[in-house]
Amino acid sequence: MPTYTSLTTLEGKDAANDLGLALENLEYPPYGVGVFEIEDGSGFYEVGAYFIDAPDEIALLILSTVHGAKPFVVSKVPDKDWVAEVRRELAPVEAGNFFVYGSHDAEKVPANCKPLLIEAAMAFGTGHHGTTKGCLMALDKLVKSGFIGKNVVDIGCGTAVLAMAAAMCWPNKVLASDIDEIATETSKANADANGLSDRIEVITCAGFDHPKLRASAPYDLILANILKGPLVALAPDMSQNSGNGGYVILSGLLNTQADAVIEAYLDVSFELVDHINIAEWSILTFRKI
Repeated sequence: MPTYTSLTTLEGKDAANDLGLALENLEYPPYGVGVFEIEDGSGFYEVGAYFIDAPDEIALLILSTVHGAKPFVVSKVPDKDWVAEVRRELAPVEAGNFFVYGSHDAEKVPANCKPLLIEAAMAFGTGHHGTTKGCLMALDKLVKSGFIGKNVVDIGCGTAVLAMAAAMCWPNKVLASDIDEIATETSKANADANGLSDRIEVITCAGFDHPKLRASAPYDLILANILKGPLVALAPDMSQNSGNGGYVILSGLLNTQADAVIEAYLDVSFELVDHINIAEWSILTFRKI
């Protein structure tokens, strides 16, 4: 278990990835390295390294200076059971008729809901993040409006919580894709844990860049909880792969980023039909016209 973290920030994805690679090539390399975009529209990235033993802070200072990053902040991580800690912190989430929970809260699942089991150890996409909860709320609104999803895909599925939610609403198979193979393996495990492995097909690819996804279009519902940049870049593909009258539910964007995404989708023959705000996050529902 890592006992030290070393964190810094710098501008630009390529520069951040270069620093991450340099960390992996240290004489005494870290246990793991992570590079994450800071979701505030600034273009800055956080680079983190995780060490079992105390890191060489001089070597870290040299790396941060060479790569134009802020000096690394080194912290010792308390020795504790992090999964148990997360379980205590992550209470079940209700979003419309959906109920997202961990197995430790199985006794709390109410009657007459659509339960989604996501374990605390797989915390990204559990429903506790505002964007995931908001997408579930937007999906619940569509269901209650009488919409029936016959051909649904979840792009950038993460844990597949949205794909599983759709599969619980309608009988047809749901496609789910993610660029990260770890995410797609997690999605398959979650589908199996929820008894939905025969209802969800998971594919590893970027966007719609897979023969199966292209062949299955047009879709009447596309779900995508990713980031502003990819959402804008995917707008033409979203339009091309949506059937007339089809819906797209998008999130992963800050309220300050919503206008840019709305403009991109209005430009490719969508109309905005719903806009949910949860804290600083926006969830957008469009209809193809």
